[in-house]
Amino acid sequence: MTGLRWGILATGGIASAFASDLRTSGRDLVAVGSRSQSSADEFAAKFDIPHAHPSYEALVADPDVDIIYVATPHPMHHAHAKLALDNGKHVLVEKAFTVNRAEAEDLQRIAAERGLLAMEAMWTRYLPHMVRIRELLAEGALGEIRAVTADHTQLISSDPAHRLNDLKLGGGALLDLGIYPISFIWDVLGAPTSIRATARLVETGADSEVATIMTHEGGAVSTSLSSSRAAGPNAASIIGTEARIDIDRVWYTPTAFRVVAPDGTVRETYTSEVDGRGMQYQALAAERLVSEGNFAGDVLPIAESVAIMGTLDEIRSQIGVSYPGEERDHG
Repeated sequence: MTGLRWGILATGGIASAFASDLRTSGRDLVAVGSRSQSSADEFAAKFDIPHAHPSYEALVADPDVDIIYVATPHPMHHAHAKLALDNGKHVLVEKAFTVNRAEAEDLQRIAAERGLLAMEAMWTRYLPHMVRIRELLAEGALGEIRAVTADHTQLISSDPAHRLNDLKLGGGALLDLGIYPISFIWDVLGAPTSIRATARLVETGADSEVATIMTHEGGAVSTSLSSSRAAGPNAASIIGTEARIDIDRVWYTPTAFRVVAPDGTVRETYTSEVDGRGMQYQALAAERLVSEGNFAGDVLPIAESVAIMGTLDEIRSQIGVSYPGEERDHG
């Protein structure tokens, strides 16, 4: 490991979860930045962080910080990641990486120009059970992959002011929840060759349910479902000619899966044993990439994060969702 010194930008719930897992895994967490000194102080006291900054600008200027975890809402990701990159800091940016492909491409360009890591915090990809699943796929254990299906469905809030329902905050099930199954499908099947999407919109114009059907190279098909107003199974399956993988609830967190033969015989059972929530694995991956000088990434290359944002752009175009100030044509 490189011994990178971490700073956290923002102090909300996801920032707390990440900070806890950094501490669990023995990472070097040295600074936090908030929009107020009191919030930064409270967060720093909770996680024993030596530097508490009253602004994001002060955080990114801290010479003791090497890499910054950007934990603000989606519409702020581009500006805050750019702020960190412009100050010479590597960034791990919460998912969805940005609100659209154009913003993602800009961060990719800036990071490349400065020789820095810009990585999407899709923590699921780095969990041990997902590592094992990719091994099985590489071994051909499932035969030809014919289909992938996954859902991320939660009962969150119907309050129009809640961030999931507020377009000014990048609200909607797709970017907050649907990014998980869409990224998972990309991980297994690669880029879609066709996309069909349908959605239910709420009174604010945000999407509360989004379903997709996509085809992929070789003819494989995928389906995804996301919802912010109803809790579903939160399970996933990869279906091949020789076997399938059924990932238990909650598939995008540390969990169990089974490799099941066509006759129902269970060929392998995997059960996760993870300390904390499991967000530390992405931090470990970021440190490894920096130590290797591999700023393009590997498990989730930045080029793939950019392309996934393009998929989300197309889905939003089909369901009629755009965000304030966003250009209609994302490219």
